[in-house]
Amino acid sequence: MSGEIAQDRWHRVDPVDVPADGRVRSVVVDGRSVALARCGARLGALENHCPHQGGPLGEGSIEKGLLRCPWHGYDYDPITGQPPEGFSDGVTAYPVDERDDGVYVQLPVVPEQVRTVSDVLVETLVAHGIRHVFGMVGHSNLGFAEAMRRAEERGELTYIGIRHEGAAAFAASAYGKLTGRPAACFAIAGPGSTNLLTGLYDAKLDGSPVLAISGQVPSKVLGRGAFQDLDLTAVFKDVAVSSTAIQAGSDHAELAGLAVKHAIDGRGVAHLVLPDEVQVLPSESPAATPRGRLSTRRIRPDEDALARAAALIRDARRPVMIVGHGARGAENDVRRLAEHLNSPVLTTFKAKGLVPDTHPLGAGVLGRSGTPVASWLMNESDLLIVVGASFSNHTGIAAYMPIVQLDDDHAAIGRFDAVTVDVLGDAALSLTALIDQLPEVKADDQRPDVAERWAIWRVEKARRVNDDRGQGVSAAAVFDTLSRHLPTDAVVTVDVGNHAYSLGRYLESKGQPVLMSGYLGSIGFGYPAALGAWAAAPGRPVVAVTGDGGFGQYAAELTTAVKYGIGIKHVLLNNNALGKISKEQLAADYPVWHTSLTNPDWAEYARICGATGLRVDRRDDLETAMTELFATTGPALLCVEQDAELL
Repeated sequence: MSGEIAQDRWHRVDPVDVPADGRVRSVVVDGRSVALARCGARLGALENHCPHQGGPLGEGSIEKGLLRCPWHGYDYDPITGQPPEGFSDGVTAYPVDERDDGVYVQLPVVPEQVRTVSDVLVETLVAHGIRHVFGMVGHSNLGFAEAMRRAEERGELTYIGIRHEGAAAFAASAYGKLTGRPAACFAIAGPGSTNLLTGLYDAKLDGSPVLAISGQVPSKVLGRGAFQDLDLTAVFKDVAVSSTAIQAGSDHAELAGLAVKHAIDGRGVAHLVLPDEVQVLPSESPAATPRGRLSTRRIRPDEDALARAAALIRDARRPVMIVGHGARGAENDVRRLAEHLNSPVLTTFKAKGLVPDTHPLGAGVLGRSGTPVASWLMNESDLLIVVGASFSNHTGIAAYMPIVQLDDDHAAIGRFDAVTVDVLGDAALSLTALIDQLPEVKADDQRPDVAERWAIWRVEKARRVNDDRGQGVSAAAVFDTLSRHLPTDAVVTVDVGNHAYSLGRYLESKGQPVLMSGYLGSIGFGYPAALGAWAAAPGRPVVAVTGDGGFGQYAAELTTAVKYGIGIKHVLLNNNALGKISKEQLAADYPVWHTSLTNPDWAEYARICGATGLRVDRRDDLETAMTELFATTGPALLCVEQDAELL
């Protein structure tokens, strides 16, 4: 080997990293970890992994001239790496040269990167449309993390490192709700993976496609009670439509592609478990592509069902449309049928904004989080045309009325109560086909009724906006102001609590979608969901609306937004309590018990985290503060001190 090539292998150590006599430390040299030790006049450099379980020798200590591994107490010569006499488990030693300008270590040329199983998996996931991963890197998922790092360098995916795995799952769930496509959440074995479960149950119950990826302990200790050893396929059995452990001999690309297929086809969670050693096995297998593996759900409905539905609609005088989250993507078709029938459109809370409240037939949200506009119109109707709604008890669709139900899911048809006519098919295709069968209708023009009911409700809202007991701001005032400032192309995420009911009731949507934890109703969803919405809708304003109880569960994710420059505009209604639970205790004739909260100054907290922090405790200051919130670049938090009695 020539002298020039040998010289290239020498790397200078930063002087601050050179240890004192009798000390050892871990030093990064040329991107590699080295245990550098000094014993008198001698310096030694060892590969920084004990030969047993990879313990970091640089974190050990030198005792009686020997370097002791911090994990297991095994001894090695700190200069040569040799074990005591009678043992053969030595550590690789590297040449060290002390020169006038510093200490140099001679390291082998870095070998060319080997393509691994993890590379095959990541390349396949990217080919199947996975573009964003939310998660936390740890000791049992490092091989897969390295493959993602390479993919990110190639510009193929974005990785967002969160502060709690639950936030990663909520973010991925929100991404799926907004786009219908899966994002991934990523965690280590044991607690990292179990922390994903709440957010994954949110995805399961709301039909959001998500890919969950778990590291796992090495196969040779799996099932033997090793550190963080859990049977993850069993743990995830209920929450996931599929849970698969990748083995050394698996068809790695096929299993990764199937996971994405299962998540999309099953509208739920697909789970991959990656044993530690399998992640880094060499592999030359090609990535799998989705060509010929995924099909559309745009299925045309049965002609007989359409005819029966059309006959019922033709005879109705006051039909009302109720649309749910399943109608997203068919907004134009919903409006076309509504305008053809002059029929009001009521939405479920999950579908808020699907038809703007500013539309002459838009009647707002129906149900517990809804408006008296919507409930009055439903009660005065003679036919309900229900599109993509789940018939949740919180929505309160009147099951005693004649109902035409349109949905693309067999299981959704008549889930809780029998319907008069069922139409199974894609929402857009079904609505278009219905319009074609309704050249003439007898329905009354209900636009005057819609306008009258809105006028009555807006008078009442104005009274509530002006309510002021001197103990904080009313919820009506907050959402009146937000309605006027909310960008028309914004995405809104909302948490669980009194503020959510108020948002559904008071916020007048111009068509902005609202993402929520629907069937699970999990507190803590709001802010992590905004991270997912940012990934799903780059360039669109993202607004998170939470209470102090929900935000407190994932408050550290504000630092995630700061780290990645995610410009979430956060409206936090603060009442220093679990306000909804307090109301429920009183409603059940119990005393309020242990629902008060001790909070930081949330505006100051935001500033400490590196974001913009604003605070309002008087209604008169709301307008200025909301203007500043939306004018701010980067993540910003507006804390509104709320009067808990003025909801």
